[in-house]
Amino acid sequence: MRFNTFKPVLLLGLLALLPGCGPGERTDDDARTVTILGVVVGEQQEKLEAALAPFEEATGIDVVYEGSDAFATLLPVQVESGSAPDLAMFPQPGLMRDFARSGQLQPLGELMDQTALAEAYPDDWIDLGKVDGELYGIWYRASVKSLVWYNPKAFEAKGYAVPQSWEEMTALSDKIIADGSTPWCLGMESGDATGWVGTDWIEDLMLRTAGPEVYDQWTDHEIAFNSAPVKAAFEQFSEVALDADQVLGGPVGVISTPFGESIKGLFGDSPQCYLHRQANFISSFLPEGLSPGEDVAVFPLPGINAEFGLPVLVAGDAFGMFNDTPEARQLMEYLTKPEPHEIWAGLGGFISPHKQVSTDVYPDAVTQQQAEILANAETVRFDGSDLMPGSVGTGTFWSGIVDYVGGDDLDDVLNEIEESWPEN
Repeated sequence: MRFNTFKPVLLLGLLALLPGCGPGERTDDDARTVTILGVVVGEQQEKLEAALAPFEEATGIDVVYEGSDAFATLLPVQVESGSAPDLAMFPQPGLMRDFARSGQLQPLGELMDQTALAEAYPDDWIDLGKVDGELYGIWYRASVKSLVWYNPKAFEAKGYAVPQSWEEMTALSDKIIADGSTPWCLGMESGDATGWVGTDWIEDLMLRTAGPEVYDQWTDHEIAFNSAPVKAAFEQFSEVALDADQVLGGPVGVISTPFGESIKGLFGDSPQCYLHRQANFISSFLPEGLSPGEDVAVFPLPGINAEFGLPVLVAGDAFGMFNDTPEARQLMEYLTKPEPHEIWAGLGGFISPHKQVSTDVYPDAVTQQQAEILANAETVRFDGSDLMPGSVGTGTFWSGIVDYVGGDDLDDVLNEIEESWPEN
């Protein structure tokens, strides 16, 4: 792997931290390798490799990373054929859970320093790495979903203030309408994945209206999909998505607008909208030439029920271990240190759940805002559709939210999703 930005002082620190890697203890054994399979490809893979380069330099261990868009298909094939990677970088907990319960993934509870983990990660992130109470995954990259994007210059021109509560956000929306404009831009079109934008809204609203305990029951199917708390979240969503005054283009625009295009309505001499709820990765679709913090900024989607505080919906990537080798253990330990998080964070396109990573390492004001929102979250929960069986989470839930926005009866939509849930 390429190694360009590593500092000698950091290397000395890593040598002291990694077992068997103090000064004078490095090995030249070329057979020492760790293989990784993940979904990170292209430019982001180069950044991951830069973050892993200090480990290779400090230990003499060769990290062989394979990135694949077909991760969810390729990994089971490799495992079943007896050629599992040493580590896998799971993009969601569901597949990790399946391998853990099958006994193919190694439990980490006795392999990792639990005190160090508690110092590195909030409890919610440690819990997200557990399956049936046993630790199997160490989280590395986070996506922050509970964000509202806005144009500070447009806000200033209209005299609008960033809302601090759901009531203030509702009042702001009413003011924008009274001024002859549209509050929200929202686009759900995403090819074969159309609907995920809407399910993210429902998940955020479930956390804010029903709370994290009920949210967990919902994603585990301990309460039915057509139960009252779920219906209430859909109805809350309808106050934006089904109101032609609230959302640009009305329900038809919501269904037909590509998700990456919808945020562009915030900009220009005459903005078409003033609010856009979307995850941090929407920054890849922003118009060129914007100055972060001046032309575009974010605030956390406000809470609704004070009892549940300010929850944050997330996605992310976790490392799990298939082959318990000394080299794999060393790399897993390295991934719990701040250094690999700080390296990628400094390169951009990355937010870390690690508590010891300073927001100062992020390259711009907006990414720093996102990291602060994650760090200050009172509750963190993973994307619900990714936790559900695929036939529901990326099946009837996606299609159902589209049907609902398109005019189908809510009870019919929820009943259909509930009936699609696998019996086992």
